[in-house]
Amino acid sequence: MKFLDEGFSLSGKTALITGGSRGLGREMALAFAKAGADIVVVSRKLEACEKVAAEIEALGRRALPIPCHVGRWEQIDHLVDAVYKQFGKIDILVNNAGKSPLYDSLVDVSEAMWDSVLSLNLKGPFRLSALIGKRMAEGEGGSIINISSITAVSPTVDEVPYAAAKAGLNSLTLGLADTYGPKVRVNCIMPGAFLTDIAKAWDMEAVMKRFESQTSLRRPGRPEEIIGTALYLASDASSYTTGAIIPVDGGYRK
Repeated sequence: MKFLDEGFSLSGKTALITGGSRGLGREMALAFAKAGADIVVVSRKLEACEKVAAEIEALGRRALPIPCHVGRWEQIDHLVDAVYKQFGKIDILVNNAGKSPLYDSLVDVSEAMWDSVLSLNLKGPFRLSALIGKRMAEGEGGSIINISSITAVSPTVDEVPYAAAKAGLNSLTLGLADTYGPKVRVNCIMPGAFLTDIAKAWDMEAVMKRFESQTSLRRPGRPEEIIGTALYLASDASSYTTGAIIPVDGGYRK
């Protein structure tokens, strides 16, 4: 039982989670706090970050809410400096922020939309991982977790720019693992569809029919079902796991 108590513990750790104010990011932030970590909640809106930070502090952990557009490097640089000034270290980085805007057809995807999708989903995680991974490697080590998407390996007509960015994030995971090993582990979670805030816009009857035929579990995921894999990769329980890309998709088959 000692391994169960200590292997998954995040006691004394500091975790930075982008897109941490809602959805899967919020679930991971609260779970990591319950496991003992102090949390840096990053999102574009300060008020949303502060709300989750208050929930974390109610669990007895320290929380630092910071607004940041992760697709803009100058904001990322300020973010990293602020966190190290406050906590002195980052042990866990979760690159979770992302977006997939709607479009009618590929020819309607503007250059601005393309750049925006690639910036938030890929360029930002690269810069954050480079800045923080270097400090982790020079210090006590750490864990970087990239949140990709099953569309990276199974793209759909509605998510081509997003899928391209997430495929890049999968590749980035492998390169970072080799760059910053052996002291830094870099892994990737590839979620399928989860019932987060975005699901409010779904036609649920149509969605459930689709998932009954396309997933082995016959349903989309619940947000809290990301926690087990995330906690494993963040903690010492995954001490011999790096460069892994782990699908959490209910057994999706296109």
